[in-house]
Amino acid sequence: MNRIILQLLAVGFCFAVVQALQCYKCKFGIGDVCLTTKTECGTGEQCFSGEGSAVGFLPIKRKGCLKLEKCNKTTEESIPSISNSTLYSMTKTCCNSDLCNAAPGLPGGPGLGLILASVSALFVANLVV
Repeated sequence: MNRIILQLLAVGFCFAVVQALQCYKCKFGIGDVCLTTKTECGTGEQCFSGEGSAVGFLPIKRKGCLKLEKCNKTTEESIPSISNSTLYSMTKTCCNSDLCNAAPGLPGGPGLGLILASVSALFVANLVV
């Protein structure tokens, strides 16, 4: 009986752990080159991928965290020190799962990780008891 309770607690712990949303971050990319790092979003933010064009033809990209109210919109971006000059137009598309703003990965990636964590917790619980 104690073994079953311990196993249920171990599985429940895996589901109860809450982490901040993780996203890829790229400050500025040109064409298909966008050097990324991982970052954690704050409250009220989602991951975004931004695509646009500078000077009307140069493809640019950005990735990171974005406030929810700014998601899925096209904006004109400029450098603050240069007044009244639009450098590029960008459409920012948001998503709300870990690392969702990257190129497509293996099918079932996030679900596979959750299954592996659950099986590992059950295995450890069996060793402890």
